[in-house]
Amino acid sequence: MMVPKKILIVRFSSIGDIVLTTPVIRCLHQQLPGTEIHFVCKAVFASVLDGNPYIHLLHTFKKDISELYEALKSENFDLLVDLHKNLRSFRLKRKLKTRSFSFNKINFNKFLAVNFKMLGQLPDVHIVDRYLSTVAPLGVQNDGQGLDYFPAEKDQVAVSELFPAGASSFVALVVGGSYYTKQIPMNKLQKICDQLNLPVVLLGGKEDQAIGEELQARYPTAVNACGRYTINQSASVIRQAAWVITSDTGMMHIASAFNKKIISVWGNTVPEFGMGPYLPAPESMILEVKALECRPCSKLGYHECPLGHFKCMNDIDVSVVETLR
Repeated sequence: MMVPKKILIVRFSSIGDIVLTTPVIRCLHQQLPGTEIHFVCKAVFASVLDGNPYIHLLHTFKKDISELYEALKSENFDLLVDLHKNLRSFRLKRKLKTRSFSFNKINFNKFLAVNFKMLGQLPDVHIVDRYLSTVAPLGVQNDGQGLDYFPAEKDQVAVSELFPAGASSFVALVVGGSYYTKQIPMNKLQKICDQLNLPVVLLGGKEDQAIGEELQARYPTAVNACGRYTINQSASVIRQAAWVITSDTGMMHIASAFNKKIISVWGNTVPEFGMGPYLPAPESMILEVKALECRPCSKLGYHECPLGHFKCMNDIDVSVVETLR
């Protein structure tokens, strides 16, 4: 197969999903010398890739991919690698009329898992490896180097200055999440903070400020950084943490990129979907309620528990955090 000279990788959103594409970006760049690697995503997520040295040009749009049709068409790409595979990426492929590879979203397998709890129908393959299999026809192979993240120097946070007496070791606790049923509930966040023997920095977006404020009122030594930092600044905090405690979030994948020790707490989604921490530190742990007949209830999440009990989170034993050092 002729080696393409210019490749466009398509993954519009979101933080974690884009971070999970970084091995594809790197392997294409390093294993196809001379090939230009372009990437297209929503502008709101551009900072996730701004510092990536393996991307020749990052293309972004604000609302709809149609904003970029003419600009992308003028690039004359030899190949489009569709790692999003939805109606918008289909429209883009039809508009550019170039050769394309698309990854397998295993939607039918997920349908069986969600609706009939047939987890055995999910392939035991991480989404990173499914992304990489998309470009395997080019002779590209997984280099085993994991995920990439390159926060800029201007986004570095001096975490030691956040603690009055300084801190040589701390825990980054991610309190937010894209859906309520993915978020660690307040009662569990409190139990985690009750048992931690290390200082803690609370991470979340502006929408999580109330959670951070409630926790800080109860635990005055906790540093509430919810809504205080950008994505890259939060990534800088995670990079310096001894441990990262998080639910199924983009910050979990950023922590994996830094090979951090991660405690990932799983609610309505399951690691079997292929999106658990990728090559994290060996001490990492997954906390979940496995023998729950209603789980998984969605491949994404809900704004409330469909059954009202939220047992997938409320029944998780978080006592392991006592052992963190």
